[in-house]
Amino acid sequence: MLKPLYNYVLLERIEENAKTAGGIYIPDTAKEKPSAGKVVAAGPGLKDEPVSVKAGDKVLFAKWASSANEVKIDGKDYILIKETDILGIL
Repeated sequence: MLKPLYNYVLLERIEENAKTAGGIYIPDTAKEKPSAGKVVAAGPGLKDEPVSVKAGDKVLFAKWASSANEVKIDGKDYILIKETDILGIL
């Protein structure tokens, strides 16, 4: 598994429900990528600022985060993102 450095956090996307409240199924091509994820691993933080999330936390992150990098590890998709692009813990 990848161990992030500095203030980077490794996230796994949390998939949203493919069915609306009215019972309509949304095809994969029409769905937006979710902006919520589960923390898989977190770096130690910067010198004087430790990372405030830990593995297992569910977080909401900026949809258009400039630091977001999609990575594939062992055939699974993850996002490597700076902690500053995390908006909050769910």
